[in-house]
Amino acid sequence: MTTESIEKFFESQTIPANKSIRIDFKKRNAILGVIVRGNDYEDLKSKNFWRVVMQSNFETWERSRSVDVAKIYSGSEFTRLSIVANTEMV
Repeated sequence: MTTESIEKFFESQTIPANKSIRIDFKKRNAILGVIVRGNDYEDLKSKNFWRVVMQSNFETWERSRSVDVAKIYSGSEFTRLSIVANTEMV
């Protein structure tokens, strides 16, 4: 996916607290998580990279707000973004 299509998804969607984003990839299994804004968000976005906190690490991230619990993924490997209930892939 392009940076523009990923941004369009976020502009058109509101993600409730009990939901996550399902990110489908070209060559790997889908993940559940949220894309977070760190200090380098604009720089990463300009290169089509996105910082994702996996659903399993979300409580830790909410307590610490540390980007150390996030992983960076290339948006060009995304095939689809969708909003799902937090328990769908557990």
